[in-house]
This record gives sequence, C-alpha cells and structure tokens, in this order.
Amino acid sequence: MKKFTMLLIGIFLMPIFLYAGEYKPEYKLSCVVGGNLPWGEGATYFADLVRERTKGKINIKVYTAASLMAGKQTNEFLILKQGVADFALASTINWSSTIKELNLFNLPFFFPDYQSLDKVENGQTGKYFSSLTEKKGVKLLSWGENGYREITNSKRAIKKPEDLKDLKIRVVGTPIFIDIMKAFGANPINMNWGEAKVAFQQGVVDGQENPVVGIIIPVKVSEFHKYITIWNYVIDPLIFAVNSSVFKSFSKEDQKIVSDAAIEAAKWEKDKVRKGLMPNDLSALDTLKAQGMEVTVLTNQDKAEFKKLTKPVYDKWVNEIGKELVDKAQKDMSK
Repeated sequence: MKKFTMLLIGIFLMPIFLYAGEYKPEYKLSCVVGGNLPWGEGATYFADLVRERTKGKINIKVYTAASLMAGKQTNEFLILKQGVADFALASTINWSSTIKELNLFNLPFFFPDYQSLDKVENGQTGKYFSSLTEKKGVKLLSWGENGYREITNSKRAIKKPEDLKDLKIRVVGTPIFIDIMKAFGANPINMNWGEAKVAFQQGVVDGQENPVVGIIIPVKVSEFHKYITIWNYVIDPLIFAVNSSVFKSFSKEDQKIVSDAAIEAAKWEKDKVRKGLMPNDLSALDTLKAQGMEVTVLTNQDKAEFKKLTKPVYDKWVNEIGKELVDKAQKDMSK
C-alpha cells in the first residue's frame, strides 16, 4: 500500500518536476517599436544580459514592431498572459486598455518631474501594480521608460491652449488621450504610426505627441513637423515583464538572474531616454533645433492654462482608475 501511495505521488509530481526543469529553445519577447529606438535597444540589452548570464539556457528573442500581435498594440498584455509571448518590454499606455488602473500614468500633468515618477514606481504604488499584474498571470520585473510625451505639428507654435484649436493630432488608441485633446479643442485622430507618417506627408494630419529622445529625434519627426512644444503633459513608463508561469519554470538561480537583468536593463534604458532632458543638461533640445525644429518650452505658469482645461478629464479618469490608487500615488510623490 505504501509503495502504491508513493507511486501515485510520483506520478502526480512528475509533470511539475519536468516543467520546472525543461527550458524552451527560444523565449519570445514582445516589443511594439523597432530595435533601433531606445525602447527596442533596452529590450535587446535585457535579452543579451539574460542569455549571457544563463550561458544560453534562457535564449530570449526580441520580436519588434508589434509583430507578435499583428500590429495591434493594445493586445500585448493579453498575448503575454496567454503565453503567446513569454516576455515583454511594454508601454503602460498600451496595457491601460486592458488594465484601467494603468491610466494613472496617463493623467494629464500628474507627474511634475522624473523624481515624482521614480517615487511612484519604487513606492507603494509600484508594489500595487506588481501585485495586480501577478494576479492576472504576469510578473512585473522592473520599470523602464519611453519618456514625457511632447507635441509637434506642422502649422504653428503651440504656446497657449487656443493654439491647439482644430489641429488634427494623431494620438494612440487609448480613450483618455482622445479626451485630453478634445479638451484642448483639437481634433484627435487614432491611427498607427505607419499610417500617421503618410498622413503627415499628405497634410491630412497636422501633429502628434511622443517622447523626444525615445521617438521624436530618432525617427526624425522634424521631416514632417517644424514645431515642438515641451510641456511634459503625460509620462510613458515601460514595464519589463514575464509570463508568471514561464518565470516559475526557471530555477531559483535563473529567476534571480532574470530579475537582476531586468533591473539593470531598466536603469540603462531610463538613463538613455532621459539624457539631454534633465535640468543640468538640455542638449536634446539643441538636437531638435539642429534638425530644424522650432522649440517652445512651457513654464509652469503656461502649463497651468492647459491643466485647467483638462480638469474635467482628470476628474473623470480618477473615478475610472480609483481615487484610492491616485491618493496612494500622490502620497508616494510627497515622500
């Protein structure tokens, strides 16, 4: 009887042991941008660190340009949860359609500076998001960054809200961005980046919003738009993440390697997208000017006029996100 019982236990545990010990020949990492952008470079840096430190045991291949989700960026969390992708370096914007709480980072003029964002990511709010995604089958490894999103256009310098009136602005496919642009009197248009570039060239769409170092400089938005306004209206954090089941299939030693590599890659990538945009180094703005753009930098007083118009949007989305979470983030920022 004892032997029979032990046999049953062995049969039950065998798949678990096999699962824990077997590694795939390749692990897929989803990245919605090209590999030549800081975001894509951060994904590759992470994959290289893991491959090197596990001696090739965990071989991560980066799939760029949203290729794992047929270009539909807002499906990324679902494909990671379902195991179509094993890893991701993802924007909170793209995931906020699935996880509404991530719209915290899309609240207009909520994060006054990089330090405030860091405090939120490293504080109780960051822990909350780690727990939230874990419950949904995805482990949050670390926080990267795409940057503050600034606005460019081909028509005129944007210095005050009325300068945005009736401008056709390409936005990402997340409802809060449409609400924000409508509050300014602009005409928001949701389209993917490939379509947007053609629309800019044809003059069908007037402008767009994206981070300076992460997107605007490397993809040469200056070829379409003369004007850029630095207003830091929304920040775009990135998440290094892994499917929870995949992570659990690694040995404890390899789990630590993956976690440490994500933290290291996140710092490397953050430093890259913030370079030239810090108070003691604004060289990125000089690069924009060298590319032929007219740069307008809004003061806090200037921003207050824009912020006032987005108050109804802010209030609406605080209710969607949850006031308790917003309060938690504000508490983190005050520390």
